[in-house]
Amino acid sequence: MSARNQDSEAVHRAGFACFVGRPNAGKSTLTNALVGQKVAITSNRPQTTRHTVRGIVHRPDAQLILVDTPGLHKPRTLLGERLNDVVRTTWAEVDVIGFCLPADQKLGPGDRFIAKELAGIKKTPKVAIVTKTDLVDSKTLAEQLIAIDQLGKELGFEWQEIVPVSAVGGRQVQLVADLLIPLLPESPPLYPEGDLTDEPEMVMVAELIREAALEGVRDELPHSIAVVVEEMIPRENRPADKPLLDIHANVYIERPSQKGIIIGPKGSRLKEVGMKSRKHIEALLGTPVFLDLHVKVAKDWQRDPKQLRKLGF
Repeated sequence: MSARNQDSEAVHRAGFACFVGRPNAGKSTLTNALVGQKVAITSNRPQTTRHTVRGIVHRPDAQLILVDTPGLHKPRTLLGERLNDVVRTTWAEVDVIGFCLPADQKLGPGDRFIAKELAGIKKTPKVAIVTKTDLVDSKTLAEQLIAIDQLGKELGFEWQEIVPVSAVGGRQVQLVADLLIPLLPESPPLYPEGDLTDEPEMVMVAELIREAALEGVRDELPHSIAVVVEEMIPRENRPADKPLLDIHANVYIERPSQKGIIIGPKGSRLKEVGMKSRKHIEALLGTPVFLDLHVKVAKDWQRDPKQLRKLGF
């Protein structure tokens, strides 16, 4: 009997959990909080996540691989349709789905739309994660928890768990992992110890530049910005103790009129984008970086299949 107990305690679980929700529901912030490092870009602009970022949480008894998808939304462009396809494909492949719903916003048509889609995925366990609890009082939070419970019942399924969390305040972040891990299959680790993401470094660098470029621009611009890192090469003839990595990247926008917004008066905005992103890139790569940024126009790239391919979508 005691040997069996020891065996059950020694079980190792590993698998994939996916955070879904409408745009700006706190999915990327929660991913970063769980992993303990920036692996997903965050912004107060909806629709900033475009790549499925896998953040990896290592524990002695488990490995939780977090898949951060774009927010499911009503598509207006070919890019939008492709992002939605990414979401649905991901849902079909994970072991557990975490549905992120902000505590400070009443359930809306977007939440019901996603919940209805989730109801159609019968076998995968679903956990409701109530995000941004630091923005509401206890009465509002209680009302939101009841509404979410009711939503599941209306659509004919039961939430495995409903958990309130504040990723920014660090409240109950580890509890989210504690609740997701038992829903994973028994498995040895799927990634080496120490890996935090399986995103290629060039993609992550491009995302960090795009995040910096999104800050403080006009409302119409976030969807129009794409970043491609052309090359990352160590500077030659540098002393071993003073390496420098040269990164050449292009920031693409859709119209010539947007160029001035990104560059700013006398290049001030682009300079700021470079400074902000370089700090995060150096922290990510652990080496000093020289960042060379250029702004280019790729006309209406969100609607052009050829341009979308070129920009990695």
